[in-house]
Amino acid sequence: MPGVAVVTGAGRGFGREVARRLSGRGYTVVCTDIVGEAAAATADQVGGSSMILDVRDPDAHREVARRAAERGPLEVWVNNAGLLRTVKAWEHADDEVRLLVDVNVLGVMYGSRAAVEAMSSGAGYNRHIINIASLSALAPVPGLAVYAATKHAVLGFTSSLQGDLNVAGLPITVHAVCPDSADTQMVHERVGDEDAAMVFSAPRLLSAEEVADRTVALLDSKELVAVIPRWRGWVARSSAMAGRHALRATSLMRKQGDRRRARAG
Repeated sequence: MPGVAVVTGAGRGFGREVARRLSGRGYTVVCTDIVGEAAAATADQVGGSSMILDVRDPDAHREVARRAAERGPLEVWVNNAGLLRTVKAWEHADDEVRLLVDVNVLGVMYGSRAAVEAMSSGAGYNRHIINIASLSALAPVPGLAVYAATKHAVLGFTSSLQGDLNVAGLPITVHAVCPDSADTQMVHERVGDEDAAMVFSAPRLLSAEEVADRTVALLDSKELVAVIPRWRGWVARSSAMAGRHALRATSLMRKQGDRRRARAG
């Protein structure tokens, strides 16, 4: 019988759809979000419980883990909460840079640490930590330099965390999910930003449902990095290997993205 799953940023988008699918698998889902009403709405939909969580607070993560473990063995923790801003690297306000790093990077680190601590001391047979990264962690994305840097950090942290767990002999499987741009509120909030062209350069926007399907399917695998769609990962990695030559191609992608952004607006 599945145990307990925690989802951060469960109030909308990927988080809400992931919570639905975890509930469908029989997990008791603890839905967290910085917006308490949004977390509660998801919890109502999935028959779970909700907590307000500011992912920038490490003690708050530990409290979520403690209360989740009271409901049963903590077996799944999904670090989904994140922020997207599309601004040239040097035009971000200082506090915005700090916010992106605190939420997107430290939030994942704090959540993973709390999850490992709870999973190490409790029972459970199928323990997983899933970190939501981005396709932007794999290739250059002008307009998203700070955001992309945070997702690079998530990817690097995930693989090294798995290495630490292996060395320690702890039976916890860690995954990073790198989805392309998706048809979510977070993306559509950026439709008016001129520097959001690369966000809209994808051939199509993924649905939150298909990203959630792929994310939860990782519970049946040992896959370390899941790129959605897979072929975009091959293209992105090839671009990264091409170095400065790949940056020339981004001008064409930006033009395509601008046209799609204008239509979306």
